[in-house]
Amino acid sequence: MSEIDLRAAINAVSDVVQNRPQAIREFDQIYMKTGDMILQSEFISRWAAGKRVAFVGDGDAISSSVAYLAHIGILDSAPSQITVFDFDERIVNGINQFAESAGIGHLSAVLYNVFDELPTVAAFDAFYTNPPWGASNRGTSVKLFVERGFELVGYDGKGVVVLADDQNLEWPRKVLHAVESHALENGFFISRMSPQLHSYHLDDAPDLKSCNLVLDALPGNAREVDSRPRLVSDYEHFYGNGHPLNVRFIRQNPGSDPRRAGNSEYHFEYLDGST
Repeated sequence: MSEIDLRAAINAVSDVVQNRPQAIREFDQIYMKTGDMILQSEFISRWAAGKRVAFVGDGDAISSSVAYLAHIGILDSAPSQITVFDFDERIVNGINQFAESAGIGHLSAVLYNVFDELPTVAAFDAFYTNPPWGASNRGTSVKLFVERGFELVGYDGKGVVVLADDQNLEWPRKVLHAVESHALENGFFISRMSPQLHSYHLDDAPDLKSCNLVLDALPGNAREVDSRPRLVSDYEHFYGNGHPLNVRFIRQNPGSDPRRAGNSEYHFEYLDGST
Protein backbone atom coordinates (compact mmCIF):
# COMPACT_ATOMS: atom_id res chain seq x y z
CA MET A 1 0.00 0.00 0.00
CA SER A 2 1.35 3.43 -0.91
CA GLU A 3 1.92 5.86 1.92
CA ILE A 4 -1.21 7.84 2.72
CA ASP A 5 -2.52 9.94 5.58
CA LEU A 6 -4.01 7.11 7.62
CA ARG A 7 -6.04 9.32 9.96
CA ALA A 8 -7.54 11.22 7.04
CA ALA A 9 -8.33 7.93 5.28
CA ILE A 10 -10.06 6.48 8.35
CA ASN A 11 -12.09 9.65 8.83
CA ALA A 12 -13.07 9.70 5.15
CA VAL A 13 -14.16 6.06 5.11
CA SER A 14 -16.10 6.63 8.33
CA ASP A 15 -18.11 9.23 6.38
CA VAL A 16 -18.85 6.56 3.77
CA VAL A 17 -19.79 3.97 6.41
CA GLN A 18 -22.08 6.50 8.10
CA ASN A 19 -23.94 6.77 4.80
CA ARG A 20 -24.21 2.98 4.37
CA PRO A 21 -27.60 1.35 5.16
CA GLN A 22 -27.93 -1.28 7.84
CA ALA A 23 -27.24 -4.79 6.53
CA ILE A 24 -30.10 -7.24 6.00
CA ARG A 25 -28.47 -10.54 6.88
CA GLU A 26 -31.01 -12.75 5.09
CA PHE A 27 -29.65 -11.43 1.78
CA ASP A 28 -26.02 -12.07 2.71
CA GLN A 29 -25.39 -8.37 3.25
CA ILE A 30 -22.25 -8.73 5.38
CA TYR A 31 -20.09 -5.63 5.60
CA MET A 32 -16.32 -5.44 5.44
CA LYS A 33 -14.52 -3.87 8.41
CA THR A 34 -13.31 -0.30 8.04
CA GLY A 35 -9.56 -0.92 8.08
CA ASP A 36 -9.87 -3.50 5.33
CA MET A 37 -12.12 -1.14 3.35
CA ILE A 38 -9.24 1.34 3.23
CA LEU A 39 -6.78 -1.31 2.02
CA GLN A 40 -9.28 -2.59 -0.54
CA SER A 41 -10.07 0.89 -1.79
CA GLU A 42 -6.39 1.69 -2.26
CA PHE A 43 -5.91 -1.51 -4.23
CA ILE A 44 -8.95 -0.93 -6.45
CA SER A 45 -7.95 2.68 -7.07
CA ARG A 46 -4.65 1.49 -8.58
CA TRP A 47 -5.99 -1.65 -10.27
CA ALA A 48 -8.70 0.32 -12.10
CA ALA A 49 -6.97 3.70 -12.50
CA GLY A 50 -8.49 5.62 -15.39
CA LYS A 51 -10.93 2.82 -16.26
CA ARG A 52 -14.71 2.58 -16.36
CA VAL A 53 -15.71 0.17 -13.59
CA ALA A 54 -19.01 -1.60 -12.95
CA PHE A 55 -19.77 -2.83 -9.43
CA VAL A 56 -22.14 -5.79 -9.50
CA GLY A 57 -23.63 -5.15 -6.06
CA ASP A 58 -21.85 -3.09 -3.43
CA GLY A 59 -23.18 -3.33 0.12
CA ASP A 60 -19.67 -2.75 1.46
CA ALA A 61 -19.56 0.70 -0.21
CA ILE A 62 -16.12 0.14 -1.73
CA SER A 63 -17.27 2.13 -4.77
CA SER A 64 -17.99 5.21 -2.67
CA SER A 65 -14.79 4.76 -0.68
CA VAL A 66 -12.63 4.60 -3.80
CA ALA A 67 -14.32 7.61 -5.38
CA TYR A 68 -14.34 9.71 -2.22
CA LEU A 69 -10.77 9.00 -1.13
CA ALA A 70 -9.53 10.04 -4.57
CA HIS A 71 -11.90 13.02 -4.76
CA ILE A 72 -10.48 14.57 -1.57
CA GLY A 73 -6.89 13.81 -2.54
CA ILE A 74 -6.06 10.95 -0.16
CA LEU A 75 -5.55 8.54 -3.07
CA ASP A 76 -3.72 9.67 -6.19
CA SER A 77 -5.47 7.34 -8.64
CA ALA A 78 -9.04 6.28 -9.33
CA PRO A 79 -11.37 4.91 -12.01
CA SER A 80 -12.71 7.44 -14.51
CA GLN A 81 -16.26 6.16 -14.02
CA ILE A 82 -17.90 4.01 -11.34
CA THR A 83 -21.42 2.62 -11.76
CA VAL A 84 -23.01 0.37 -9.15
CA PHE A 85 -25.75 -2.12 -10.04
CA ASP A 86 -27.62 -3.21 -6.90
CA PHE A 87 -31.07 -4.59 -6.06
CA ASP A 88 -31.29 -2.67 -2.77
CA GLU A 89 -32.85 0.75 -3.35
CA ARG A 90 -31.42 1.96 -0.03
CA ILE A 91 -27.89 1.32 -1.33
CA VAL A 92 -28.64 2.89 -4.72
CA ASN A 93 -30.18 6.01 -3.21
CA GLY A 94 -27.41 6.29 -0.62
CA ILE A 95 -24.66 6.17 -3.27
CA ASN A 96 -26.37 8.71 -5.52
CA GLN A 97 -27.09 11.08 -2.64
CA PHE A 98 -23.53 10.75 -1.32
CA ALA A 99 -22.07 11.39 -4.77
CA GLU A 100 -24.22 14.48 -5.20
CA SER A 101 -23.47 15.91 -1.76
CA ALA A 102 -19.72 15.29 -2.13
CA GLY A 103 -19.60 16.57 -5.71
CA ILE A 104 -18.35 13.28 -7.19
CA GLY A 105 -19.58 13.37 -10.77
CA HIS A 106 -18.20 10.02 -11.89
CA LEU A 107 -19.97 7.92 -9.21
CA SER A 108 -23.54 6.67 -9.69
CA ALA A 109 -25.81 3.70 -8.97
CA VAL A 110 -28.80 2.06 -10.67
CA LEU A 111 -31.41 -0.37 -9.35
CA TYR A 112 -30.79 -3.82 -10.81
CA ASN A 113 -31.31 -7.48 -9.90
CA VAL A 114 -28.85 -10.03 -11.34
CA PHE A 115 -31.75 -12.26 -12.43
CA ASP A 116 -32.83 -9.57 -14.91
CA GLU A 117 -31.13 -8.81 -18.20
CA LEU A 118 -28.67 -5.95 -17.91
CA PRO A 119 -29.85 -2.45 -18.87
CA THR A 120 -26.45 -1.81 -20.47
CA VAL A 121 -23.64 -4.10 -21.57
CA ALA A 122 -20.05 -3.87 -22.84
CA ALA A 123 -19.79 -0.29 -21.58
CA PHE A 124 -17.07 -0.90 -19.00
CA ASP A 125 -13.41 -1.83 -18.82
CA ALA A 126 -13.52 -3.66 -15.50
CA PHE A 127 -15.94 -5.09 -12.97
CA TYR A 128 -15.91 -5.68 -9.22
CA THR A 129 -18.18 -7.92 -7.18
CA ASN A 130 -18.44 -9.19 -3.62
CA PRO A 131 -21.44 -11.49 -4.12
CA PRO A 132 -23.30 -13.91 -1.87
CA TRP A 133 -20.53 -16.40 -1.15
CA GLY A 134 -22.39 -19.56 -2.09
CA ALA A 135 -21.88 -21.71 1.00
CA SER A 136 -25.20 -23.47 0.39
CA ASN A 137 -25.15 -23.57 -3.43
CA ARG A 138 -21.56 -24.54 -4.35
CA GLY A 139 -20.90 -21.10 -5.81
CA THR A 140 -23.81 -20.74 -8.25
CA SER A 141 -24.68 -17.38 -6.66
CA VAL A 142 -21.10 -16.17 -7.19
CA LYS A 143 -21.07 -17.40 -10.77
CA LEU A 144 -24.21 -15.42 -11.66
CA PHE A 145 -22.75 -12.18 -10.32
CA VAL A 146 -19.51 -12.89 -12.20
CA GLU A 147 -21.42 -13.66 -15.40
CA ARG A 148 -23.02 -10.22 -15.24
CA GLY A 149 -19.55 -8.77 -14.78
CA PHE A 150 -18.36 -10.56 -17.93
CA GLU A 151 -21.30 -9.11 -19.83
CA LEU A 152 -20.67 -5.59 -18.57
CA VAL A 153 -17.10 -5.66 -19.93
CA GLY A 154 -18.04 -7.45 -23.14
CA TYR A 155 -15.85 -10.43 -22.16
CA ASP A 156 -12.86 -8.21 -22.93
CA GLY A 157 -11.82 -6.59 -19.66
CA LYS A 158 -10.87 -7.59 -16.18
CA GLY A 159 -12.52 -8.16 -12.84
CA VAL A 160 -12.07 -8.57 -9.10
CA VAL A 161 -14.20 -11.15 -7.33
CA VAL A 162 -14.24 -11.24 -3.52
CA LEU A 163 -14.71 -14.77 -2.18
CA ALA A 164 -14.77 -16.45 1.22
CA ASP A 165 -11.33 -17.84 2.04
CA ASP A 166 -10.72 -20.31 4.86
CA GLN A 167 -8.44 -23.32 4.42
CA ASN A 168 -10.08 -25.02 7.40
CA LEU A 169 -13.50 -25.11 5.74
CA GLU A 170 -14.48 -27.25 2.79
CA TRP A 171 -17.12 -25.06 1.15
CA PRO A 172 -14.93 -22.01 0.35
CA ARG A 173 -12.49 -24.24 -1.54
CA LYS A 174 -15.32 -25.80 -3.54
CA VAL A 175 -16.69 -22.35 -4.38
CA LEU A 176 -13.24 -21.11 -5.41
CA HIS A 177 -12.82 -24.11 -7.71
CA ALA A 178 -16.25 -23.55 -9.26
CA VAL A 179 -15.55 -19.86 -9.90
CA GLU A 180 -12.09 -20.51 -11.33
CA SER A 181 -13.55 -23.14 -13.69
CA HIS A 182 -16.34 -20.77 -14.70
CA ALA A 183 -13.84 -18.02 -15.47
CA LEU A 184 -11.73 -20.32 -17.65
CA GLU A 185 -14.81 -21.51 -19.53
CA ASN A 186 -15.58 -17.88 -20.39
CA GLY A 187 -12.10 -16.96 -21.58
CA PHE A 188 -10.76 -15.41 -18.39
CA PHE A 189 -7.70 -16.47 -16.43
CA ILE A 190 -6.66 -15.87 -12.82
CA SER A 191 -3.89 -13.29 -12.93
CA ARG A 192 -3.60 -12.84 -9.17
CA MET A 193 -5.05 -14.06 -5.91
CA SER A 194 -4.60 -12.32 -2.56
CA PRO A 195 -5.68 -14.75 0.20
CA GLN A 196 -7.06 -14.10 3.69
CA LEU A 197 -7.35 -10.37 3.02
CA HIS A 198 -10.58 -9.00 4.52
CA SER A 199 -12.51 -9.33 7.79
CA TYR A 200 -16.25 -8.81 8.30
CA HIS A 201 -18.92 -7.95 10.82
CA LEU A 202 -20.21 -11.52 10.92
CA ASP A 203 -21.55 -12.72 14.26
CA ASP A 204 -21.81 -16.42 13.44
CA ALA A 205 -18.33 -16.65 11.82
CA PRO A 206 -16.22 -13.74 13.08
CA ASP A 207 -12.94 -15.28 11.89
CA LEU A 208 -14.08 -15.93 8.31
CA LYS A 209 -12.05 -13.89 5.84
CA SER A 210 -12.18 -13.29 2.12
CA CYS A 211 -9.72 -13.08 -0.75
CA ASN A 212 -9.40 -11.06 -3.94
CA LEU A 213 -9.53 -13.17 -7.10
CA VAL A 214 -8.29 -11.04 -10.00
CA LEU A 215 -9.43 -12.10 -13.48
CA ASP A 216 -8.21 -10.99 -16.91
CA ALA A 217 -9.67 -11.77 -20.32
CA LEU A 218 -7.60 -13.69 -22.83
CA PRO A 219 -6.54 -11.71 -25.92
CA GLY A 220 -9.26 -11.73 -28.56
CA ASN A 221 -11.93 -12.81 -26.08
CA ALA A 222 -14.33 -9.95 -26.88
CA ARG A 223 -17.73 -11.07 -28.12
CA GLU A 224 -21.25 -9.82 -28.70
CA VAL A 225 -23.23 -9.84 -25.48
CA ASP A 226 -26.72 -11.28 -25.28
CA SER A 227 -27.80 -10.48 -21.74
CA ARG A 228 -30.84 -12.53 -20.76
CA PRO A 229 -32.95 -13.03 -17.63
CA ARG A 230 -32.24 -16.07 -15.47
CA LEU A 231 -34.77 -18.53 -14.09
CA VAL A 232 -35.04 -18.33 -10.32
CA SER A 233 -35.83 -22.05 -10.26
CA ASP A 234 -32.27 -22.77 -11.43
CA TYR A 235 -30.71 -21.18 -8.34
CA GLU A 236 -31.59 -23.03 -5.14
CA HIS A 237 -30.34 -21.63 -1.80
CA PHE A 238 -29.09 -18.46 -3.52
CA TYR A 239 -28.82 -16.57 -0.21
CA GLY A 240 -28.39 -19.67 1.93
CA ASN A 241 -30.68 -22.30 3.37
CA GLY A 242 -34.07 -21.13 4.62
CA HIS A 243 -34.22 -17.94 2.52
CA PRO A 244 -36.62 -18.37 -0.42
CA LEU A 245 -35.57 -16.49 -3.54
CA ASN A 246 -38.71 -14.43 -4.07
CA VAL A 247 -37.59 -10.80 -3.69
CA ARG A 248 -36.74 -8.72 -6.75
CA PHE A 249 -35.89 -5.43 -5.03
CA ILE A 250 -35.47 -4.06 -1.53
CA ARG A 251 -37.41 -0.81 -1.69
CA GLN A 252 -36.77 2.18 0.54
CA ASN A 253 -39.87 3.62 2.16
CA PRO A 254 -40.46 7.31 1.41
CA GLY A 255 -38.96 9.64 3.99
CA SER A 256 -36.99 6.90 5.74
CA ASP A 257 -33.34 7.00 6.78
CA PRO A 258 -31.69 3.79 5.48
CA ARG A 259 -28.81 4.16 7.92
CA ARG A 260 -31.26 3.31 10.70
CA ALA A 261 -33.21 0.73 8.77
CA GLY A 262 -35.66 -1.42 10.64
CA ASN A 263 -38.65 -3.19 9.17
CA SER A 264 -40.46 0.13 8.89
CA GLU A 265 -37.69 1.68 6.78
CA TYR A 266 -37.94 -0.66 3.79
CA HIS A 267 -40.23 -3.14 2.07
CA PHE A 268 -39.80 -5.88 -0.49
CA GLU A 269 -40.89 -5.90 -4.11
CA TYR A 270 -41.41 -9.55 -4.96
CA LEU A 271 -40.65 -11.35 -8.21
CA ASP A 272 -44.38 -11.68 -8.92
CA GLY A 273 -44.76 -7.89 -8.79
CA SER A 274 -46.42 -7.73 -5.39
CA THR A 275 -45.14 -5.60 -2.49
